Amino acid sequence: MERARVGIRIKIHDMASSPSTSPPLLRQLGLVSAAALVVSNMIGAGIFGTTGFMAAALGDAWLILAAWTVGGLFAMAGAFSYSELGVNLPSSGGEYVYLTRAYGPMWGYMTGWASFFAGFSAPIATAALIFSSYLGYFFPVLDPARTAIVIGSGAFSLRLGGAQLGAAALIAAFTLLNCFGVARVARIQNFLTALKVLVIVVFVASGFAYGSGSWDHFSQPTTREAPNALAVAFVIQLFFVMVGYSGWNAATYVAEELKQPEKTLPAALALGSGLVLALYLGLNLVFIYSTPLDELKGVVAVGMVSAQNLFGDAGAAVFSGLMAVSIMSTVNAMVTIGPRVYYAMAQNGAFPAAAARVHPRFRTPIVAIVSQGVCAILMTLTPIPDLFVFIGFSLTFFSVLAVASVFRFRRRPGWQRLRAVDFCFPLVPAAYIVVGAGMIVYGMIFAPVVSVAALATIGLGGAVYHLTKVK
Repeated sequence: MERARVGIRIKIHDMASSPSTSPPLLRQLGLVSAAALVVSNMIGAGIFGTTGFMAAALGDAWLILAAWTVGGLFAMAGAFSYSELGVNLPSSGGEYVYLTRAYGPMWGYMTGWASFFAGFSAPIATAALIFSSYLGYFFPVLDPARTAIVIGSGAFSLRLGGAQLGAAALIAAFTLLNCFGVARVARIQNFLTALKVLVIVVFVASGFAYGSGSWDHFSQPTTREAPNALAVAFVIQLFFVMVGYSGWNAATYVAEELKQPEKTLPAALALGSGLVLALYLGLNLVFIYSTPLDELKGVVAVGMVSAQNLFGDAGAAVFSGLMAVSIMSTVNAMVTIGPRVYYAMAQNGAFPAAAARVHPRFRTPIVAIVSQGVCAILMTLTPIPDLFVFIGFSLTFFSVLAVASVFRFRRRPGWQRLRAVDFCFPLVPAAYIVVGAGMIVYGMIFAPVVSVAALATIGLGGAVYHLTKVK
């Protein structure tokens, strides 16, 4: 078994090899740093901007909590499936490595292509815009509602104002920081992640201990505003919940820089995902405890409203400032992880060769980092709701394909089976695939314009692959 595993590792190394003289990436990230990347990637705009819409669609506090619980369990199913993939294929690149091995180089190319736009650049832009919106409490010029220039309408509009400039400045700062080495960035990331978790824990604990809320809110349903049957509405809300949980696969993208990846990767994915599930449930409990569902319906900044109801204007101010700081860790984590995907692709000739260029002193894929930063800054011009759907649809599409590859790989000799996935097999990967496929279908039905744009982006990646591949 061990010999077969070594064979797999050699093949993966060969796939990522290059005649370039660039120095290799270093294995310098441990369990804490890897889990911090997972937590930072998962906790972002989703949890602080969706509960109000779920209140309008479901109308019941316990159904909202059920949706977040189900979403967390399915994220864990995806994380366990990715752990088995990552243990056997411990190279940087995540889905790119898995899909290339399972379905061929075109699918690997397309997932890397989609990762550049929907997997990282768009989420970076979204989180940075949310950062601006929280700072808007103190500096109104950064409020997204104060957009100075609007070009077009609906899903095809572009917006430019203080919020976009503030977001661009944050992206530029972390892009520059990431150029100077992953170890330095990891220390900053660990601090920002610890701060983010601390803010959430203190907010939840103090909200229940000292806030002006009521447990009666959990037994006070509100009139549903969704046109669909309740069961259908619940499935639709899972789409947004799963976007909130996206990022559970973050550590797979830096597998080549993990110490003892066969142990660190599964532990980091499980630890990070489990912690976020607990934090999300705590936040939703305090959101509902603070505010009746009828007042939460349609509210985007649920955290700010909750803090104001719990602690007054001073509480809202403190919460807004701390959340602005904590969202910085989300931006930094994605700025760190994304370029490793493009690096792995370029090493295999499936992305512009410059993306594989590693700085001789700082050992970072500097061209990939800067290119991603520029793209993310440009994407801040897109409205947040459209970015949200674009991200969710694209990531779900490829994560379902990646989890499905477990069935293909398990038929190959020498494949190491993870105990968590083996339990009641194929329950864990099959559950994720079923829910993910349902999300894709509902995305096409209820957000057709953005969903088609996501499919077009994916298809364009396939076209570019066929036009540029070596004959």
